[in-house]
Amino acid sequence: MTAPDSTTLLGLTLQELTELAEGSGQPAYRGRQLFEAVYFRRIAAPSEITTLPLEFRDRLADGKSVGMPEISGRFESSDGTVRYLMKFADGQTVETVWMPQGDNGEAGDGSEADPADEVRSWDRATICVSSQAGCAVDCQFCLTALLGLKRNLTAGEIVGQVCAVLNDQQVSPPQTRLNIVFMGMGEPFLNYDNFIKAARLLVEGVRIPESRMTVSTAGIVPRIYDLAAEKVRPKLAISLNASNDEQRTQLMPINRKWNLEQLMAAARDFPVRNREKLTFEYVMLSGVNDNPQNARELVELVRGMRAKINLIAFNPGPGVEFQTPAEERVAEFRKILFAGGVPAYVRRPRGRDIYAACGQLKRTLELSAA
Repeated sequence: MTAPDSTTLLGLTLQELTELAEGSGQPAYRGRQLFEAVYFRRIAAPSEITTLPLEFRDRLADGKSVGMPEISGRFESSDGTVRYLMKFADGQTVETVWMPQGDNGEAGDGSEADPADEVRSWDRATICVSSQAGCAVDCQFCLTALLGLKRNLTAGEIVGQVCAVLNDQQVSPPQTRLNIVFMGMGEPFLNYDNFIKAARLLVEGVRIPESRMTVSTAGIVPRIYDLAAEKVRPKLAISLNASNDEQRTQLMPINRKWNLEQLMAAARDFPVRNREKLTFEYVMLSGVNDNPQNARELVELVRGMRAKINLIAFNPGPGVEFQTPAEERVAEFRKILFAGGVPAYVRRPRGRDIYAACGQLKRTLELSAA
């Protein structure tokens, strides 16, 4: 686990903030005031927390910062999506995506979308959060994989992305209905302790229900079992992207360590809640994994499971040679899944024109390092 930054408040739990207050000679309830200020009110500096005595504020400001990341780049899509370049204290950067949705729009977690939706008339939104700078999993169709892994993010840096976006958009839960998806840069389950601590802080501090959070994994099997045992846990999405081991190993080298048999066993054991389905994500690559046989194999893989499949037509980018399948090809694939009794939805690309769509988070990070 990446060690928390001892100079920042973001990432500290209520207990840790209470201990900080008591260690400064303050009553225990000052910890609750700090917790509310940092997470729910999202105050940017200790000196601005007016619920605290001036002496305590001055002491905090002398050695601590809130630790909110700097928004060093902001790119808006024609569909209303915003891609943020977030910069941390050590200069490392990641990308975070804001996706507003209208009354019938895509929910950001793969729910079916109404093509007639007017995106800019929105009543809810999804924030796509990064858990690592770069990624070590090396999926062959993903731009982020080209970066390699730079480092894990702390829990505070993960939560800080959400807080910074909410401040920039001038919205707050629960007044605004928000979804959080841990589907940005990195593999959350390779930074598990920080990811799960961040999820708890988002529930307890920022007040976003766990039922509105989804975490996506490329298939780190032991961590699927760990997530199943958590008291507070997001919904689970598994990035599948192939219907057999040979193909999945070519596309996702992680399959050599945990093959489809092991992955699907963990998925079948995962305890989905009432009215909840396990999500499988399937990036469709033209001429590679989008043929009818793949669809039929996919039906057999998930047969009997309380699950749905999100079909994602490949989002292109420089340095990745795959092609996007034709809409007719995607529709036929989905038809076979439905005929096999598998709920399947085509995820409409969001922010593709600004490299904010699924698998595209790399562009500004690469440029920022140039």
